[in-house]
Amino acid sequence: MDFSNPAFHDVARSFISILLEGAPYILLGTLISGFIDAYLPKNAMDLLLPKNRVLAIFGSALLGAIFPVCECAIVPVIRRLVQKGLPVACAVTYMLSAPIINPITVVSTYSAFKGVSLEMTLSRLLMAYIVTVFVGLLIHKIAPKKILADHIAADLPGGGANVESESDTGAVVAKDAELQPGEKLIRALRTAQADFLETGMYFVIGVIIAATFSTSPALQDLVRTFASNDMIAVPGMMVFAFILSLCSTTDAFIIAADASLSLTSKLAFLVYGPMMDVKLLFLYSSVFKKKFVLFLLFGLFILIGLLCIPWAGYFTWLESSVQR
Repeated sequence: MDFSNPAFHDVARSFISILLEGAPYILLGTLISGFIDAYLPKNAMDLLLPKNRVLAIFGSALLGAIFPVCECAIVPVIRRLVQKGLPVACAVTYMLSAPIINPITVVSTYSAFKGVSLEMTLSRLLMAYIVTVFVGLLIHKIAPKKILADHIAADLPGGGANVESESDTGAVVAKDAELQPGEKLIRALRTAQADFLETGMYFVIGVIIAATFSTSPALQDLVRTFASNDMIAVPGMMVFAFILSLCSTTDAFIIAADASLSLTSKLAFLVYGPMMDVKLLFLYSSVFKKKFVLFLLFGLFILIGLLCIPWAGYFTWLESSVQR
């Protein structure tokens, strides 16, 4: 490898930039995960969500406003919440929506889009809510063991059958009650350490791939080529969001400045990216089965693409109104 090659320097700078941007959130997410494991009572999330599973899915899509976590940190948090009794459908709904339905992301989106701030922000929130609830409703009847990775499902009561006996619950509560405050803290930090090493490995692999592709001049030229046609630009920008792997709290500032892109393609970029990108593809694989990760990869792509059709009509009307 030629370390003096300018292309290598570009990839290295991009790698370090993405790594430094995402690593603190990975650390934060694994710390939250550790403290959830040690301190959160089993089934505590049931207090925040309706008893009805379908209504709980609708509520889970709004949890990001209460527990704001970006996409880099959400995976280890979800892992612990599922093990603490949060239904998998609710967990996936929260996982997909939290990076967007997040006060920091809302403010950054509103600030980035001058002239259409309110319209773009509300469109991003509404599309994200529709998409995540739809995905949650699709999977809420599926057994957790068909979605979760084997080593995650094995830690669930009943081995992933989503059934828990009173004796199981009593045993876990009794075990947790025996721990002293200092022991709980040690348990939290040990759990965070293990989660950080596991998720960090997947994160670094994703960052390497994202840095390599995001510095490709050919890829950037391709984006400019399809920018004027929504039929090509919408799927193209979702692919670009997948490759760039930007943080949801900053992506709006990066994409808003490009005047060659339509609002519809920018919206597709801002909704798909926080739900599925290169680094998330690997992070999701640490918790979910590969088939389910592929379902998310292609399912989200198709669903967001279809939802962009009515939004394109709305944005065309909006732009014509502004010009008047």
